[in-house]
Amino acid sequence: MTTPDHHPEPFDAVDIIAAKRDRHRLADAQIDWVIDAYTRGVVAEEQMAALAMAVYLNGLDRAETARWTTAMVNSGTRLNFDDLGKPTADKHSTGGVGDKITLALTPLVASYGVAVPQLSGRGLGHTGGTLDKLESIPGWQAQISTQRMREIMRDVGGVVCAAGEDLAPADRRLYALRDVTGTVDCIPLIASSVMSKKIAEGTGALVLDVKVGSGAFMKDRESARLLASTMVEIGQDAGVTTTALLTDMFRPLGRTVGNALEVREAVEVLAGGGPEDVVELTVALAREMLTAVRVDADPADALCDGRAMDSWRAMVTAQGGDPDSGLPTATHTHEVTADRDGWLTHTDALAFGVASWRLGAGRARKEDPVQAGAGIELHTVVGEWVRAGQPLFSLHTDDPARFDRVLASLEDAWTVTGEEPEPRESVVLERIGD
Repeated sequence: MTTPDHHPEPFDAVDIIAAKRDRHRLADAQIDWVIDAYTRGVVAEEQMAALAMAVYLNGLDRAETARWTTAMVNSGTRLNFDDLGKPTADKHSTGGVGDKITLALTPLVASYGVAVPQLSGRGLGHTGGTLDKLESIPGWQAQISTQRMREIMRDVGGVVCAAGEDLAPADRRLYALRDVTGTVDCIPLIASSVMSKKIAEGTGALVLDVKVGSGAFMKDRESARLLASTMVEIGQDAGVTTTALLTDMFRPLGRTVGNALEVREAVEVLAGGGPEDVVELTVALAREMLTAVRVDADPADALCDGRAMDSWRAMVTAQGGDPDSGLPTATHTHEVTADRDGWLTHTDALAFGVASWRLGAGRARKEDPVQAGAGIELHTVVGEWVRAGQPLFSLHTDDPARFDRVLASLEDAWTVTGEEPEPRESVVLERIGD
């Protein structure tokens, strides 16, 4: 095989596909070449699709996965913030319903003198996107230059923005290919996709929030543990201090699902209030991040004394937003009430995530717009006693024609019974890492 410039290539894509098809281990040089050649367009889409399926069926070992990740990092720019004069730490969530943790966590950790380079994404399907949430703040800008990102990290500490096109471009191409070839659900490919972007962004420490449950990508604890362990290994092999928490996503996180609704709730947390589970997870992840960069402090203190709120206001202002402006609200609401007395024993995270998406808070395709005010407000959470006629949750949308379909999809999403449920001990299920 040759390039259009007739320079000979050291490998043939068919040979590499056949090797993995036949369960052989790929050599480092083979992995480096196939990722680079795919990024350059030398390896065709159908060839990479075949290789992705071979990996899906036969896997990659730890060394192969680490090398695959490194090759994707090397397909683009790797940022470096060593000259900032402060430690760097980041958090990545595998995605869930009502997961507004980044909004409060980033300014909280930044208030302790840590730089937090949060390169975030947009929502797709039932999982929300951090950038969509922040864009509900009037004036706030997700697209900033790398130079501006560095300035904000130096002066303010925390920054949440869209990743540049030059960070792990091989992953962007491969992710789109996996999406249309039935190879998304593959732990080595998921892990290398996440970690290539995080390593490329140049953080010194990383904490992974791996969700488990109906509203998560990983539905059971065993698969979530395997994914978390794989990502922790990749991070450690790349020289990034990496730990992971497995966290509960069987029910929505907090009391809101939707963009502006979740921003409002995150601000409540920064003001020292907010739902107990959101506060618990925010503080747990903050402790992991601070410990990883050797800052000895209890982050709960900054939620009480105003430091985290000051950090939030500075972050929002630095990216063009107005922290004092009102947030958008939907033009139509519909309230759902309890049909009997009893305990609320069940709220299905996936169903509420899909419902919020159908109300306009999410998108089916990357180019679809979202409604800033759409979503669901939970007035009652699992473990609380309700009376017949008491509001359980409210639907918010700018398009009332959406209500009927959403209500139909939520028929089995909640349960009120006469038996009190067992209390949840913690939203954090398990910790993985040294």
